[in-house]
Amino acid sequence: MTVVREGTAASSVNATQTPTVGQAESTQQLTAWQQSFASFRRDRVSMVALTVIVVVVLLAILAPVISPYDPYARTGERLEPLGSPGHIMGTDALGRDLLTRVLWGGRVSLMAALVPVLLATLIATLIGIIAGYSKAVGNVLMRVVDVFFAIPNVLLAVAIGAALGPGLMNVMIAIGIYLVPWISRIVYVEVVSIRNSSFVEAARVCGSSSWQIMVEEILPNAISPIIVASSIQMGSMITVAAGMSFLGLGVQPPTSDWGILVATGRDVLATAPQVAGIPGLLILIVAASFNLLGDGLRDALDPRLHTSKSQV
Repeated sequence: MTVVREGTAASSVNATQTPTVGQAESTQQLTAWQQSFASFRRDRVSMVALTVIVVVVLLAILAPVISPYDPYARTGERLEPLGSPGHIMGTDALGRDLLTRVLWGGRVSLMAALVPVLLATLIATLIGIIAGYSKAVGNVLMRVVDVFFAIPNVLLAVAIGAALGPGLMNVMIAIGIYLVPWISRIVYVEVVSIRNSSFVEAARVCGSSSWQIMVEEILPNAISPIIVASSIQMGSMITVAAGMSFLGLGVQPPTSDWGILVATGRDVLATAPQVAGIPGLLILIVAASFNLLGDGLRDALDPRLHTSKSQV
């Protein structure tokens, strides 16, 4: 006859049913992300902005497939109006199809903003986390960042672009240099606010190294403002890149770019306003969409808003 001790059985049942600390933390984090995603989906303005961005990005990616003509070839008479046969958006001053030029220009404009934003975010995140975690290093790095903040942002990007010379690569370098101090400051402030939190102290007590704490503990809790800042800056950088091309500091003709299309269309603004109006309107719509998307992400990823809504 086998005797089962009640205490042993109860402890085994509790051991199988009670989640570990790691499982509890991962479940709580997953629930927070699910709550943020649900909150973002309820924001109709942000969803419309996201839809616009997705459509524009897809059109830019598929430009070689869906473009009716070669972007550099003359395919009709100069300055054909909107709705002309074979040229739904008309033609530019050289007789090139405007729809084709806009689609190909979107590829360049989006790349000129997306690549430097991603690279600057990675570099700025590393700088901000190190500066925020180490007080001694932070004092030095943030003083260097303050030097960049003393110069107006757009003027800094234009000055760097003018010093490097025209070209797509130089535009991306100028935008990246402009963005790193701005994003690193945001990361630094966020890291400083959480570096003395209880979970960070617990990781130190458990013997985790500084790099482990920064990567495994601090970075996941500072990722939300980084995502929001990057998405908002995408809209601003599309405007900056187009402005540099408009001034002759960015992409050079005959390469198509929304800023170049606006610059070349200003000479025929009275007779063919669509040549400059359509790419200018696209810059406005895409930049506003990224800003609205950033606002929606900020509201969705802010746990304080979730708490206040649940209390109401």
